[in-house]
Amino acid sequence: MEAIGNYRFEVKLSADKLEAVIILRAEEEDLDNILIRESDVYEELRKHRVTFGILDNVVQDLCTLPRKFVHAQVTVARGLPPVPGTDGSVEYPYLDSVREESGPKELEDGRVDFYNLTTIPNVVKGQLLARKIPAGQGQPGKSVTGEPIIPKAGRDVIIKPGKNVVQNQERTMIYAAIDGQVSFTDQDKLNVFPVFEVNGDVDFGVGNIDFVGTVVIRGNVLNGFRVKASGDIRVLGSVEGAELIAGGSIEIKSGIVAQDKGSIVAGHDVRTSFIQNANVTAGNQVIVSQSIMFSTVRAGKQILCKGAKGIIIGGVLQAGEKIAARVFGNTSATPTVLEVGVKPELRQELVQIQKELQQVYENLRKTDQGLSVMNQILQTSGELPPDKKMLQIKLTNTRLVLEKECKTLEARKKDVETELKGEGPAAIEAYHVMYPGIKMTFGKLVHFIKHEYARTRFVVLDGEISTATLI
Repeated sequence: MEAIGNYRFEVKLSADKLEAVIILRAEEEDLDNILIRESDVYEELRKHRVTFGILDNVVQDLCTLPRKFVHAQVTVARGLPPVPGTDGSVEYPYLDSVREESGPKELEDGRVDFYNLTTIPNVVKGQLLARKIPAGQGQPGKSVTGEPIIPKAGRDVIIKPGKNVVQNQERTMIYAAIDGQVSFTDQDKLNVFPVFEVNGDVDFGVGNIDFVGTVVIRGNVLNGFRVKASGDIRVLGSVEGAELIAGGSIEIKSGIVAQDKGSIVAGHDVRTSFIQNANVTAGNQVIVSQSIMFSTVRAGKQILCKGAKGIIIGGVLQAGEKIAARVFGNTSATPTVLEVGVKPELRQELVQIQKELQQVYENLRKTDQGLSVMNQILQTSGELPPDKKMLQIKLTNTRLVLEKECKTLEARKKDVETELKGEGPAAIEAYHVMYPGIKMTFGKLVHFIKHEYARTRFVVLDGEISTATLI
């Protein structure tokens, strides 16, 4: 701070150096005699290393109307903020219609075309399935002192090949290795599976099915039967109290009436028209066009029941990100439990991976110690006895196995941490009405609905469950 004539300047920089302010200090009796030259202002700025983004009009005003600026904090320079990089992404040239589905499509006559919603495209060997779009690096900024500001790079995306697909050398594209149908399995791995079709019901004439691929059933799945597929399961009829297990998605055109028997488990999505007295689990989303009644439904990300009749009554529903429906509950206040915002299976897996990694690290340390002893013997005597030689070979092979195991665990740990970091704010959305009788849980926060809410979104804000009106 230096005095210049009968006034002085103060120059302050913001913490990020993207803004500089100037304050004119002068006594009241000196205001009429103040004469400020622009060169004096620029010189004062230079003393504070402010050389970029200077607002010339502010400098001119300061010199013309100094009384206006006395003891006032005025922005005199603005830097250029950095532009953060865009996050990486994956394009699916032939799968966009599958990946971008958010609900059933409505036909011109008002009916819901649920069958076409769940179509899985056939692909041929060599067909491009996925293309990685790299993360952007952003554009650097510049501080008022002229220094470059490094932008935050976009978050990279991991492209995940599964079964019967190949990648290019750069690992930026995935191609089909066989003819078949595309299936996304756990952790969004992309696969191509062959197809097994049943032209009627799964009954005593067909028996249980266990197929390494995608299963298409053109009838119903009856009580007590089991269908297992490493890819997707598509049922054009209904499912009763049966057991369906798919590594990919499960799509049931006519709905599920389980009578509290059997279970539906999908690594990716479950799509159907209604769920009644059933146990349904999906790694990603559960998408229902009509109703979920008195069922236990779990989804890693979202449970959506947003059709024209979309209603959820009774049961327990758990989702990592969101539960949304047109109507929750009924006028009889039927008990219904909604839980969002928790991914316990992922957190448990992360703890287990960390334990396994610690054990692998310890085994690697012991193996390296043994190899170090062998090397010391070799350097001292010039050769190893036969028994020591065999031990060296065994330790070397053990280390190769441990290194491979370590890389696998570290890669999975990174995937799990990325998924947990990607958790957005959890929400419960009622697009028409939510009736009393609902118990909602956001992590450790619990709230009981005691009166009706119309078009309401429930979220956690500042540690409390709050509401907002849906437009």
